[in-house]
Amino acid sequence: MKKIQKMQQAKIQALFCNKCGKELVLADGSPREGVCSVEVSWGYFSRKDGETHSFDLCEDCYDAWVRQFALPVAVEEKTELL
Repeated sequence: MKKIQKMQQAKIQALFCNKCGKELVLADGSPREGVCSVEVSWGYFSRKDGETHSFDLCEDCYDAWVRQFALPVAVEEKTELL
């Protein structure tokens, strides 16, 4: 869950894990630790038609969540270009 201060440019004031409630570390309005931000807009064939849901998870809660999946998440390693 993000608390955003309205300015000319939106800046995150605080960031919390929706599952455990932990406050995530920010520096200059940007996360400084792993965070999974999810936003889904539900469509016509959903029981949530017209709703948009969003949440944030810390890395520990994300790891616990995906361990419950019947099929593993796809993982692709990215390296920095020099």
